[in-house]
Amino acid sequence: MRLKDIVINPSTMRLEIDITEQKGSFAIVVCGGKAKLAQLPEHGETKIVTHQGKIKRVKFDEGEEF
Repeated sequence: MRLKDIVINPSTMRLEIDITEQKGSFAIVVCGGKAKLAQLPEHGETKIVTHQGKIKRVKFDEGEEF
């Protein structure tokens, strides 16, 4: 699974992430009181699909130039 859960502090409703621990590019997706971190591919597309204002899925389409 590519998406990693990020803990949100329930008392303050804040999330903290140390960006120096992350390698490469990444995206943080937040919806409905949940937060997830997605590592982005070096070559490809990442699509965030929504339905009725909520995140339905995150799709990865990777490729490499020949």
